[in-house]
Amino acid sequence: MNMEYRKIVSVTGMSGLYELMSSKSDGGIVRSLEDKSTKFVSNRIHSFSQLEGIEVYTQDENVNLAEVFDAMKQSSEKMPASNADTNEVKKYFEKVFPAMDMERVYTSDMKKMIKWYEILTKAGVEIKLSSGEETLTDAHTDADKKTAAKASSKAAAVKSGHAKKITAPRKMA
Repeated sequence: MNMEYRKIVSVTGMSGLYELMSSKSDGGIVRSLEDKSTKFVSNRIHSFSQLEGIEVYTQDENVNLAEVFDAMKQSSEKMPASNADTNEVKKYFEKVFPAMDMERVYTSDMKKMIKWYEILTKAGVEIKLSSGEETLTDAHTDADKKTAAKASSKAAAVKSGHAKKITAPRKMA
């Protein structure tokens, strides 16, 4: 069974990573990558973050988390434990991914990246972005143009619209 990276989510308030099985208007059904348990998670209490959408601060432009995972995979450096010393974790990422902005990326986030990478490799998830993500810059420019066009058409509609009549009864003092 090969899971898709685009279906992997992190859920606030719950440790580990999950595969999003299906989503509903009030939450989602997720399966843990560690113990394979399936449960419903309400979006009133928790929020979902797709790993594919998470970016990491660098000195230049932000990079997708998958790029950091790829650098970790390609590296010959010994990966520290996810509960390792702060300095050990920072030194590891300085060697593996030197472009990372060490001042803006917290050590707790670095430890989480190590833990997530371990979970993903144990579960046999192929870490790659979906084809839509690869043309991210083109998609942004098209989306920006569409958003600007919608905004200008909405502005024109507002200008030509009539004032809304208030029909609520007045409060008597």
